[in-house]
Amino acid sequence: MMTTTTNTIAMLHNLVFTVPISRMVVRRYSLSTSAAAISTVPSLKPASSKPPRAPHVDSQVLLGMSEPELQQLAIKLGQEGYRGKQLHHLIYKRKAKQVEDFSNLPQTFRKELVESGYKVGRSPIYQTVTATDGTIKLLLKLEDNLLIETVGIPVQEEKGITRLTACVSSQVGCPLRCSFCATGKGGFSRNLQRHEIIEQVLAIEDVFKHRVTNVVFMGMGEPMLNLKSVLDAHRCLNKDIEIGQRMITISTVGVPNTIKKLAAHKLQSTLAVSLHAPNQSLREKIVPSAKAYPLEAIMSDCRDYFQETNRRVSFEYALLAGVNDSVENALELAELLREWGKTYHVNLIPYNPIEGSEYKRPYKKAVLAFAAALESRKITASVRQTRGLEANAACGQLRNKFQKSPLLAETDGQESKPEAEEAVSC
Repeated sequence: MMTTTTNTIAMLHNLVFTVPISRMVVRRYSLSTSAAAISTVPSLKPASSKPPRAPHVDSQVLLGMSEPELQQLAIKLGQEGYRGKQLHHLIYKRKAKQVEDFSNLPQTFRKELVESGYKVGRSPIYQTVTATDGTIKLLLKLEDNLLIETVGIPVQEEKGITRLTACVSSQVGCPLRCSFCATGKGGFSRNLQRHEIIEQVLAIEDVFKHRVTNVVFMGMGEPMLNLKSVLDAHRCLNKDIEIGQRMITISTVGVPNTIKKLAAHKLQSTLAVSLHAPNQSLREKIVPSAKAYPLEAIMSDCRDYFQETNRRVSFEYALLAGVNDSVENALELAELLREWGKTYHVNLIPYNPIEGSEYKRPYKKAVLAFAAALESRKITASVRQTRGLEANAACGQLRNKFQKSPLLAETDGQESKPEAEEAVSC
């Protein structure tokens, strides 16, 4: 939650994978650049009242269209319907990036597509960062020159990659501004369109030369604040790119009334809720938006979600040293979950420090004690093995480093100079 979004953000913003509690291993990776916390009190101010930048709407994008829609488009442009099936193959199998790459289509059809304003909808890669463990973070430069992050997280064995997870963003920045999240510090610009979400997965496949097996909506932004585009992208990822629904996770820090809306779609994907605290008072300090969505209400919605979908809800819990990582916090969390049901799972995420935050990463001993306390109360839990813990690993940090307001059209990633994260405004 790659976001989520905000915290769901910080979750995978730790870029990690879960391991069963019985085999918990918390590995530490050396930092290529110091990510030590700075003694600055995290801001709990609400998001700016300044209206967000209007989305760059372009209905002439092929990426995201289903095969029936592409067939109708072909007919509309005076072609036989089977040309739409060819378009579908070119976009989702051949992964063509521009209409000019549709070499097996008649030149007249390609010309008609271009003259009608249609394009594939793929953005260039602006910057990449590769961690020593193989994790790769990408910045994509959108048509309006804004930058978004996406992360590829491989699980490798001797014979090669066995699983490749794409952590995708759903917004440019995030308006919720969780206190420990780098994305919120970079400001908020707009929601992403469906093709801008889908193309992140294809970009990861391009870089790794490997098929993406899992997708997590845990990158920049809060997916529930852009639910239509997220659901449209989810459909395409499942039906057109053929990633199983159970291989997709949608993360949220909690937005009133949206969990019920998601439940109505009866997806087989996983809902991950960023909790981060066992009580309302502490949660409000960590997650300012929690004031509008009381803990009791979010737990009630999660219970209803399970009853509606029969899918277990996962809870993301970022462990912040000395803040929410005590054994007492764990026991209180266990009681909260037991009160609202028995179908929950807790993902514990040792915090990944970011600049401008007073929070620190807990010691391994504290993480194991927290997990053991949950287990003693029969709560299923796992500790995420940290991945990509080099500089700018937390969600939003790399984008904050390079994002201008917006980027000038003629700039490219090699010439761009980093700017201070706190000074960035989109």
